[in-house]
Amino acid sequence: MSIPIPEKRIADFENLGFGMFIHWGLYSQLGKGEWIQHIHNIPKEEYQKLQSTFTASKFDARHIVRVAKAAGAKYITLTTRHHEGFSLYDTCGLNDYDAPHAPCGRDLIREFVDACNEEGILPMFYHTTLDWYNPDFDDDFPKYLQYLRDSVEVLCTRYGKIGGLWFDGNWSKPGADWEEDALYATIRKHQPEAMIINNTGLSERGYITNPEIDSVTFEQGRPTPMDREGHPKYVAAEMCHTMNNHWGFGAHDCNYKSLAHLIETLCACRKVGANYLLNIGPTGEGEIPLMQEALLRGIGDWIRATGNAIYKAKPCGVICDDGGKDFALRDGNKLYFFVHGLHITGDGNVVVERGENNSAGCFTGIPGTIKSIRWTDTDHKLSFTQNGDKLSVNFTHFPYGSDLVVRVAEAELA
Repeated sequence: MSIPIPEKRIADFENLGFGMFIHWGLYSQLGKGEWIQHIHNIPKEEYQKLQSTFTASKFDARHIVRVAKAAGAKYITLTTRHHEGFSLYDTCGLNDYDAPHAPCGRDLIREFVDACNEEGILPMFYHTTLDWYNPDFDDDFPKYLQYLRDSVEVLCTRYGKIGGLWFDGNWSKPGADWEEDALYATIRKHQPEAMIINNTGLSERGYITNPEIDSVTFEQGRPTPMDREGHPKYVAAEMCHTMNNHWGFGAHDCNYKSLAHLIETLCACRKVGANYLLNIGPTGEGEIPLMQEALLRGIGDWIRATGNAIYKAKPCGVICDDGGKDFALRDGNKLYFFVHGLHITGDGNVVVERGENNSAGCFTGIPGTIKSIRWTDTDHKLSFTQNGDKLSVNFTHFPYGSDLVVRVAEAELA
């Protein structure tokens, strides 16, 4: 048994490591989450009136992309059309339920793609497969699937090279024939290097639904390691995550995760080789809420302090002997140790969780001889002892004035 070699697009996707997810649509104007139409049973005719007030007056694609870049995100997945059926792109006559026919009068996906290309960020398109607007979804499913393919073909042919398509909704009709082969063939025809992802939802995290799938999804929670032994194709993994409890803008959702929680989750994803796709929900006008922007910028500060270790470094079989959260990734002749639970060095009357003694880290499975180990944030060298594939590192605590939550040490292999 062996692990297949990933195709280039999949290997490149894994090296991106961290992406921004954006849920934005008509629902954002109500400020009650992206499922408000369905959960609050708003009649379709009433809900569609939201198109007449969709101005996108504060949607600045360049600013959003620059925030993503400052956060260390390498790609952005934007909802081109969510379950409500409203499109942020010009549907080219498929219907008038799109942004160009709203008061904003703009193709917002064009603005998004142009901004991504200018800033060196990879644009990716979320597209619903479930549709509350199109009656054919319930009345004539094969006709609806052709409409879906036509919609995706617009996205694949009018915006230049894109990073991939991220589908969501097949779980709504688990026994139906979604004609996935025809849908994915449309993508491969026009965008052969695009990633194809289809979200399997909360109930089937990490499940592969079709041979064309390039990455499985883990919605919320934490991803588990992928078992690729003997599989015909190497498939990547990605976990999508909300900052609070809604994907779409929740005006009164104050239950934000802490920056420390988000940093630990990013690390947990990379520990098993999965990408981390962290969501924002812009306001009805298209502005990033201040709390969300602040958290993103905080993640970017952490990534830069840790030497960008989250991108190309991969799981390498190194095991933390105490079974804790600590782990190691490898990139070439460098090992990166991700260390949790360190405290701050300082006076006990000032520092709440004070670290008096250094913390010993013991690992097994070291793939060679270690020459040196240093903290990436301070360049301080660490003492260590190695016996074959076993390694013990004398991890020093944070110097007073810093606490990175997860600290990264870089080891150089001989």
